[in-house]
Amino acid sequence: MKNSPCVKMPLPAQLGFRMPAEWEEHRATWLSWPHNVETWPGVDISKVEPAWAKMTEALSPKEEVNILAAKAMHSRIRKILSSYKAVEKNVILHDIPTDDAWARDAGPIFIRAEGDGQRQIALVDFEFNKWGGKYPPWDQDNQIPQKVAKIRNCASFTPGIVLEGGSIDTNGKGTVLTTAQCLLNKNRNPSLSKEQIEQILRDYLGFTNILWLGEGIAGDDTDGHIDDIVRFINPTTVVSVVEDDPAEENYKPLQENLKKLKTLKDQDGRPLEIVTLPMPRPRYHTDGLRLPASYANFYIGNGAVLLPVFSDPNDEKAVAILSKLFPGRKVVPVDCTDVIVGLGAIHCVTQQEPK
Repeated sequence: MKNSPCVKMPLPAQLGFRMPAEWEEHRATWLSWPHNVETWPGVDISKVEPAWAKMTEALSPKEEVNILAAKAMHSRIRKILSSYKAVEKNVILHDIPTDDAWARDAGPIFIRAEGDGQRQIALVDFEFNKWGGKYPPWDQDNQIPQKVAKIRNCASFTPGIVLEGGSIDTNGKGTVLTTAQCLLNKNRNPSLSKEQIEQILRDYLGFTNILWLGEGIAGDDTDGHIDDIVRFINPTTVVSVVEDDPAEENYKPLQENLKKLKTLKDQDGRPLEIVTLPMPRPRYHTDGLRLPASYANFYIGNGAVLLPVFSDPNDEKAVAILSKLFPGRKVVPVDCTDVIVGLGAIHCVTQQEPK
């Protein structure tokens, strides 16, 4: 008997799926609770956990907060959360062990299809190699998307390439921002060309307009994630962090990105509207390591915008700017002076699930 020919399965974009914008309505936010002491050298985990509790408190009134952690950690987490005003019925703990806390990059990317008055949710399971193999192990984190797919009983698509959620930012209308420093880095997908990577973004996330910037900020061990430099805040507007001090090492790359942004257009051929955000003062770990502190690393929830702050004079400026940009949401400052020692902040540890 002859074998039947292989059936080529439709790709997500062919089925009408797209990645929604972060400000579109969420069903939930997914977090991985911090526990890896090697991630925060010299910082007690008990000083990091309040940021996760604060995020849970701010998000839970208007969406689920799903927390991934080994079962042995659950009683500790609930004890910590009991000191905060989280909406308990909306906080769900899952017995899913993790290697680390960076849910944005290790977690699934949710996609949505709409038609005939119905919505269908699926997820894309990209490979995760901890930013080019920098911090083994990552095998438990790489399993997160499939475990979430089972929890949600939804379809999952596997492109078979490395891609982190923090490396892309979309307006939900087909346009996506990313950086060449990250997506074209040979420590991710050395055999793929720029054109091949772009095609995967089109096929699996529904993007039609891919915009490339250059380099990220100093201290960013992810090789230039977009969520530390430029973010969409509505379909036509981005916020871009800028450094005002010409002597500061972030001055040149951020000015170059701003110049490039002014030449880019959205999916309809319109120039992007640009709002600038300041940068906090340079921050360093006790061993002299530059830390990637940035106000662009905020997260947009259903009722709140979570903003990382760093006990910096520019904290209040960042709060004021984002408050004007998000009049229907409360901007909630989250102290990340200890969190940033792990080389990431709020957006790096959150992952949205659309409704």
